[in-house]
Amino acid sequence: MEAFYTERFQRDYSGAPREIQRSVDRKVALLLENLRHPSLHAKKYAEADDLWQARITGAWRFYFRIEGARYVLISMGMHK
Repeated sequence: MEAFYTERFQRDYSGAPREIQRSVDRKVALLLENLRHPSLHAKKYAEADDLWQARITGAWRFYFRIEGARYVLISMGMHK
């Protein structure tokens, strides 16, 4: 699998604090290794849109789709 970063995700990432950016880098690496890694807590977020959610920290999440052999990272932000 490979990761594709949308423009929105890249904007969200650049606006996040440096410690969150480092966490995102680690979590994306885990995602590429194993979607079911326990620290990701990855789950379907919106079934109809085929949108997934994974945990960055207790307060931050990132959202992605699985398209063929790649993860398309859509956005990231604070968890509501």
